[in-house]
Amino acid sequence: MRTQICDRLGIDAPIFAFSHCRDVVVEASKAGAIGVLGAVGFTPEELEVQLDWIDARIGDKPYGVDVVIPAKDPWAHEPDLDKLRQKLKSMIPPETSAYVKKILADNGVPELPAGTQHEGDYLIRSTAATARRHVEIALKRPNVRLIANALGAPPADVTETIKSSGRLLAGLCGEVSQAKKHVEAGVDLIIAQGTEGGGHTGEIGSLVLWPEVVEAVAPIPVLAAGGVGSGAQIAAALMLGAQGVWTGSLWLTTIESDLTEQQRGLLLEAHSRDTTRSTSLTGKPCRMLRNEWTKAWEMPNAPKHCHYRFRTSSQQRPRAVHAHIRIERAPSRSTLSAKL
Repeated sequence: MRTQICDRLGIDAPIFAFSHCRDVVVEASKAGAIGVLGAVGFTPEELEVQLDWIDARIGDKPYGVDVVIPAKDPWAHEPDLDKLRQKLKSMIPPETSAYVKKILADNGVPELPAGTQHEGDYLIRSTAATARRHVEIALKRPNVRLIANALGAPPADVTETIKSSGRLLAGLCGEVSQAKKHVEAGVDLIIAQGTEGGGHTGEIGSLVLWPEVVEAVAPIPVLAAGGVGSGAQIAAALMLGAQGVWTGSLWLTTIESDLTEQQRGLLLEAHSRDTTRSTSLTGKPCRMLRNEWTKAWEMPNAPKHCHYRFRTSSQQRPRAVHAHIRIERAPSRSTLSAKL
């Protein structure tokens, strides 16, 4: 099952294992695939610790780092994350905060103890400024052979830095027009994610999107993403012209994953009709397991979602993520869920 991308990265199988868990990254690379650590959620200092841990255990195997860096970020001028957090908190509509509290109360999730920091606050740690630091830190690691950007092509200077270091630069897309723009901006590897993908995802089905992107950007290699969870699906992706697959959700079910047993069990029990694309988490469509949180935001009395640029860059996103996590961990089966 070797393709050209295997030779370029020095891997045995064209399987890219995206995960926020360092254990998954190490084990995937040691098995002959390539693990890719998601940097969003880590401060630059925390990312240093994560990569130190990986480097100490991965041997001579390659791995990648996935960053989230927009081409333009209205908050890039504020390097102090605590100040940024306070500025953004003040922008949250009070009715939105009240509705989040109501969802938690209706599902029997108690208030946090005084002084406890929201787990969702971790998302405010990744801005354009911190993402640049993520790239700098990753490029100091010889085993890092790939930098992926979840938002496609990074700013031109970052693109040049990555490519001049000899690493491959990958960018995600959900439609052909995005893929073409990424190639024009210098991306070496296109990750075409169909709507079946977990997390943020577009509207086009994988079987339609993959060959369409392959044809549009040839000879740039394409990785197929979105609903890939078996050998048969990997074979299908290769037959449609992809040089490999980008996988994420299935690694959440492994023993190396840092999910709770409840969350892992829900993923394994879920069927194809149990997911939904909801804007309730960040304001942008995100595929997740349907639960009481997603249902509440579909109610006619739910506050309108903030514009994506505000919602994803504001404390509302961490607040939503934190509430979602707390509902996941509630004891009632009806309120448990796990983001794919």
